Amino acid sequence: MSWTYLVLAIALEIGATTALRASDGLRRRAWIPAVVAGYVVSFVCLSFALREGMAIGVAYGIWAATGIAATAVIARAAFKEPLTKTMGLGIVLIAGGVLLVELGAH
Repeated sequence: MSWTYLVLAIALEIGATTALRASDGLRRRAWIPAVVAGYVVSFVCLSFALREGMAIGVAYGIWAATGIAATAVIARAAFKEPLTKTMGLGIVLIAGGVLLVELGAH
């Protein structure tokens, strides 16, 4: 169940961050509820994953890294933001780091 909570936390954080970008720095007020709710519920789900026994280093590492990588890809598709080869390499390195943290936890 901890993995289910973590996946929900990640999805909500990505959604909230995307809504934050769509809000144009909170100038488009219609997006504010999605931003606030997404972040709050994401943290609640992350706390549930920890309560279920997932190690904080693993949970937070996966949550943060996946959020960074997915948000960069979504920003490219939705907002035409750059996604350079260097950024792609960074995403690969982040994924490798998270994998090492996960493997080291066992």
